[in-house]
Amino acid sequence: MNNDKQAERLAHCRDYGIRCIKEEAAALIDLISQIDDSFDRAVEMLLHCKGKVIVTGVGKSGNIGAKIAATLSSTGTPAFFINPLDVYHGDLGVMTQDDVVLALSNSGQTDELLRFIPQLLHQKVPIIGMSGNPDSLLAKYSTIHLKVRVEKEACPLNLAPTSSTTAALVMGDALAVALMEVRNFRPKDFAQFHPGGELGKRLLTTARDVMRSDNMPIIPASMRLGDAIIEVSRGKLGLGVSLDSDGRVTGIITDGDIRRAMEHWKEDFFNKTVCDIMTREPKSVLPTTKITEIQRIMHKNKVHSVLVVSKDNRLLGVVDHYSCMI
Repeated sequence: MNNDKQAERLAHCRDYGIRCIKEEAAALIDLISQIDDSFDRAVEMLLHCKGKVIVTGVGKSGNIGAKIAATLSSTGTPAFFINPLDVYHGDLGVMTQDDVVLALSNSGQTDELLRFIPQLLHQKVPIIGMSGNPDSLLAKYSTIHLKVRVEKEACPLNLAPTSSTTAALVMGDALAVALMEVRNFRPKDFAQFHPGGELGKRLLTTARDVMRSDNMPIIPASMRLGDAIIEVSRGKLGLGVSLDSDGRVTGIITDGDIRRAMEHWKEDFFNKTVCDIMTREPKSVLPTTKITEIQRIMHKNKVHSVLVVSKDNRLLGVVDHYSCMI
């Protein structure tokens, strides 16, 4: 291609990208009509699998299969990917009758994939096949076959796997999401499989893990507000906590309370005490309260800090907005 033609086509690269996205989106919409009772049976088989879900595929299908295995594993279904080429070097030994094999092949005729199916049949390992050809050998020998057919690839030559791999990926996601719904898989369950991620940290971290418990700004209810300002400033939390003689929380004042009191009482401000402006039932949580719940409380009540207390309302610490930013 000469430079002029290449430049002309380069000027339309955005159009090519949009066309590709539209064609792949259309392929996904067409996928809806292909979900039938085979999908229901596949979800049920995966749900009741007592062993592992072993995902396999060759080439681009293998790449998609690896992602599907990762999604299943992170959403409560033990799964891992095996390259069919590795099966002949000992990996077949990991498969048992308690496992389920999810095999991907767009044509359903991939030689490397089909070569070890007789072994799976001999070991009575159930197979969920996923292909675009319901008349393929993979479909014939699968316990359950999921049809994932696209009319054409988004590739202008209709050769490179594009729409077909996207459709297979989405079908895998559909299986994973359906299993999550059936299992009633909740955020706390997700966190257990993602302890190193941001979501996992917030779902597993408790008030005890992040609260400040030293040098608490404790102020008696009888303290005059002029003195209370100094104690609140020293505490560097923007608040002061009032306790009774047994260490139980009786109230809290904040920077905002002090400013509003100054505006309201003006020159009489320094004659007032903490008791006059404190909130007598401040927002508080137990040390086992998760960070996600603390964030919800802060957002709902428009507060920047909560007290951490024992079951008998004794002050243990303070969690502020910045402590939750993990």
